Amino acid sequence: MRFTVSSTALSSKLSALSRVINSKNSLPILADFVFEINDNVLTLTASDSENVMKTTLTLTESDGPGRFAIGNRDLLEAVKGFSEQPLTFDINEEKGLVRISYQNGLFSLPVDNADEFPQAQTVGDNATVIQLPSNIMADNLGRSLFATAQDELRPVMNGVYFDLTPDCLAIVASDGHKLVRNKVLNIRSEQPASFILPKKPATLLRNMLQKEGGDVIVRFDERNAEITYDEGVIICRLIEGRYPNYNSVIPLSNPNQLTVDRLTLLSALRRVQPFANDSSNLIRFNVEGATLKLDAEDFDFSKTATEQMTCDYNGTPMRIGFKGSSFIEILSNFDCSEVVIQLADPSRAGLVLPSEQPENQDVLMLMMPMLIND
Repeated sequence: MRFTVSSTALSSKLSALSRVINSKNSLPILADFVFEINDNVLTLTASDSENVMKTTLTLTESDGPGRFAIGNRDLLEAVKGFSEQPLTFDINEEKGLVRISYQNGLFSLPVDNADEFPQAQTVGDNATVIQLPSNIMADNLGRSLFATAQDELRPVMNGVYFDLTPDCLAIVASDGHKLVRNKVLNIRSEQPASFILPKKPATLLRNMLQKEGGDVIVRFDERNAEITYDEGVIICRLIEGRYPNYNSVIPLSNPNQLTVDRLTLLSALRRVQPFANDSSNLIRFNVEGATLKLDAEDFDFSKTATEQMTCDYNGTPMRIGFKGSSFIEILSNFDCSEVVIQLADPSRAGLVLPSEQPENQDVLMLMMPMLIND
């Protein structure tokens, strides 16, 4: 079997697929890329047994169908340094070798039997389908992933929750201390459905999506999801279990409203945070009138820091504590110029919203406060 493919296109596709492969695998074949040629189209597949990624390439030429597997590390190292040029693959199945020739040389690698590669899980015929633009999916995953947990006792918190209702599609992530809820208002279904996408395939998908890449189509049942996008497809096993009622923790009335420049507050938090106590990372927010004051201290090492900035505040004077690193993460995952922080009292959750919501979306982030000991 023989075929020719663009070096830069192949390198780009293999680099993307390699992210799904684990450094240690239960089956040796899972360290391989699977090559499958049909009708002058090359389909590339990689897997970690729970997640499968596939992508396709149009070949310059090929002499017929075939299927084989090559170890990912050697092939990636071999092809990543090429400038744009054709690579010709000659596969000798009897010897179990592939010879790859290019403009100034050639190299050979062992090939494995692709039939040993585990089959991807299939999504049932009764699957629910969600279709949304790739830029909306990319933005929502990008805003949500940082809030997922790493909790062995509550695995449902370790993924991104998709909740399709008659009102909207809600995309939610929470670790119990912070929460992100994105509503896509123009996607809804009279038949409610939901699934929990694990963090790894969610991260892979976010990295693969292009801002102008058409639509993402998600087909899912109780166990598996098949996510098709412009560059390929991801098939993954879902997290099973019941996601907590996220709406119940979002306060309905936070009357004190603080509007502040996002980058100014983010920069101030980054300057003040190193002076906070290492274990608590507590930063105190003191807001009154048109002034927001940030305080951090670590008496064990005689460190203190204070910074203040102008803001627009409608409400009673308040002193409330938040975890500095978490608040920095929240502000870093907005792309608006100003944020609105809604507060009730120092013991209740604070809400952070963009000053202007994206079109057909409703974005909200929540932070639980920390106890201030004076």
